[in-house]
Amino acid sequence: MAFITFITPYKPIICGIADYSDFILKESPIGKWSVLSFNLVNYGVPLRSNPEPYTPLVRYTLPSRENFSSSSILKGLIPCEDQVLWFQHEFGIWKDSAAFSNMLGELDQIKVVTFHSLHFQNKETPYGLRRAEYLLLRAVLPYIDAITVFSEGVRRAVSEAFPSFSDKIYVLRHGIHFYPKVASMSLMEAREKIHNYLVEQSDLDQETKQALVEQRVFLDDKTMLIGGAGFITANKGIDLLYEARDMVQRMLPRKNISAVYIGSLREPDDERDGKCAAMLKAKYKRSDSFLLDTYLPAEMLPIFLKAVDVHFYWPSDCTQSGILAHSLGAGAITACRDMEGVGETVKMAGGLANADLGQLVSGIGQLLMDSALRKQISYRALKYAARFSWRRQALDHFALAEMLCRSKVKRFTPSFSNRDYIRTTEESSTT
Repeated sequence: MAFITFITPYKPIICGIADYSDFILKESPIGKWSVLSFNLVNYGVPLRSNPEPYTPLVRYTLPSRENFSSSSILKGLIPCEDQVLWFQHEFGIWKDSAAFSNMLGELDQIKVVTFHSLHFQNKETPYGLRRAEYLLLRAVLPYIDAITVFSEGVRRAVSEAFPSFSDKIYVLRHGIHFYPKVASMSLMEAREKIHNYLVEQSDLDQETKQALVEQRVFLDDKTMLIGGAGFITANKGIDLLYEARDMVQRMLPRKNISAVYIGSLREPDDERDGKCAAMLKAKYKRSDSFLLDTYLPAEMLPIFLKAVDVHFYWPSDCTQSGILAHSLGAGAITACRDMEGVGETVKMAGGLANADLGQLVSGIGQLLMDSALRKQISYRALKYAARFSWRRQALDHFALAEMLCRSKVKRFTPSFSNRDYIRTTEESSTT
């Protein structure tokens, strides 16, 4: 079997791609991988407290996001046969695209790049890619053996832009968590658990805890909750969660509709996000709309997503989303903006996606009045989670790496084919 060296941010760095890499590696064959990451002092974002002990398989040899080279990669490699260098790419991580391209050109090993932030609906180029993405792909595709993307939309965009390299492009969808115990909980069981955590264990201020107790936000079985969770950033459209609540309340005047967002700042020193968080906290602390400024630990996040009647997600810019990996695996009812890979994923998983906020809200109103439809959507989410579990996606990584080591001619077939994608999309459109 091939040996993969993943070159990526990695724990204890607080970063979605660091988490993504960790989830893949937890399901990867023992003894068949290592990690090269960035110097923790120079990376420039907060680190998790009490990190797990480092292992010899994880080396922090890349100087920084602004300073990296082929020599810093070679310095950290574990000598072995059939080695594949697998880069996780996002522009905020590899800030110098020219240096990134040059580094790939200088490395003589088999190389794969997973692109986390490619678009296919952007207007900057005829293909749906942003111009910076197009220029980077044009520079790196001759130097690498394969790229992987998360959506069929991105695959088509890159193939149309660079038809001579279409055989290098593979869809390996974002892995999905699977929470069978959470999925089997009733709505009120999940609500009671998240209520008890927030009131008894979270770092919320005492005034907010008291409000949750007095107003029974999670404990009133007559209240329908629309919710969201994740880091508080200015581009997540969090404010629209509360606007959607108001719109649904007008649609269903006899129902009690509340909105709750739980999250915290990833980078407390980010001025733009800090202002966004302060505005949201000041504005949304009434009985029907709460913003709870706290970090949900990994074991509580899927419970919260299960505790809301509808998980609402309307980012202002996105390509894919880690929060969906938790939402779908909990069997949560997801309603999101039909944008890029996020919309493609939710539609494949049988959820509700629409590019128009008003139409999405109308769909949410219908969902809240149709328990049978909610059960059907939950079932489809869990079916998707099983199909694209982290275990299956990890094995697909190694299958691709093995194929590249053995031959650059054979065609790699992921566990989920384009034919399956077309059929699932057609099924979703009929619900």
